[in-house]
Amino acid sequence: MQGRETQTRMPPVLSRSRRTRRTPFSDRVEAQGVKAYTVYNHMLLPTVFESLEADYHHLKRQVQLWDVSCERQVQVRGPDAQRLVQLLTPRDLSGMSVGQCFYTPMVDETGGMLNDPVTLKLAEDRYWISIADSDLLLWVKGLANGMRLDAAVDEPDVSPLAVQGPRADDLMAAVFGEDIRSLRFFRFREVKLDGQTLIVARSGYSKQGGFEVYLQDSSFGGALWDKLFEAGQAFQVRAGCPNLIERIEGGLLSYGNDMTRENTPHECGLGRFCQTADAIGCIGRDALIRASMEGPQRMIRGLRIAGEALTPPTQPWAIHADDQWVGQVTSAVWSPDFRCNVAIGMLELGWWDEGSVVEVETPFGNRQATVSQLNFS
Repeated sequence: MQGRETQTRMPPVLSRSRRTRRTPFSDRVEAQGVKAYTVYNHMLLPTVFESLEADYHHLKRQVQLWDVSCERQVQVRGPDAQRLVQLLTPRDLSGMSVGQCFYTPMVDETGGMLNDPVTLKLAEDRYWISIADSDLLLWVKGLANGMRLDAAVDEPDVSPLAVQGPRADDLMAAVFGEDIRSLRFFRFREVKLDGQTLIVARSGYSKQGGFEVYLQDSSFGGALWDKLFEAGQAFQVRAGCPNLIERIEGGLLSYGNDMTRENTPHECGLGRFCQTADAIGCIGRDALIRASMEGPQRMIRGLRIAGEALTPPTQPWAIHADDQWVGQVTSAVWSPDFRCNVAIGMLELGWWDEGSVVEVETPFGNRQATVSQLNFS
């Protein structure tokens, strides 16, 4: 009886307070029936509306509005702005133009990952670092002050709203005009809407295509949502959020889940974003050059896990082969389109080749898994 009660007991509820910040779009999100939140950068991030699978199918076919205000901006301004941002990343920023977005793995002095944001260059002396879940602001302020750089670092009143899905272009064109379709991937521009200046970037945390609209005045949040949602009725718009199934299928990594400060960018499959030798000034440059010469001892890979649908892990699942530990699964979920459990994991040298067969220790028993490329789709 005790075991049966344990199985049916409801999970704990997250207590919310002012420390868990609402967003300019929270009222609209709740009016659309959000069913679950997580906490991301001390803010509420929706995770489910209708259901994980229903949200997934809609995202891959239509268009959604995502409240991703939790992608907080670390703003760097001043004569030493470019020098300070280059200190953070092994990606060479010398050729970055105003109007460009760069995916920028950011590392500490050991070469360990601190964050994997998208950085926007607004002017020669002004950048926004659109961060994943970590307190990067404090690290950047510490570097600026400790090195006595002529750069101001703060968190501005900027809240991104994502428009994601195959019909995103149609919705954005209906609100901002047909010319928005010409915006190239990882480029951004200023647009005007009802007297407000917004930044629109072709980017987003999905593989379905879309945009991120950077709101610069929280008081306009409700009006912005309403404009997009009303125009979106013609395109079957729904409120949505980053979807776990679509993320894993697309090989999109989650900082804090799939990689941490214990990992280098090269171990995370992000070497193509690191021009370490040319990133003069990067604080982790020497450590990463040494690591590159030695070669990675572990690597992120995709896995297809056999058997019935698994519940996503809240703790890493051990991976074994030949009776030894060879890695861990960090994200996993059942894929309706691939009809198998898809996963992301970190595997030791010798076991990350595509087609390698390993065993995953899940809460539902050991399962056979096959190593695959990271991007399932």
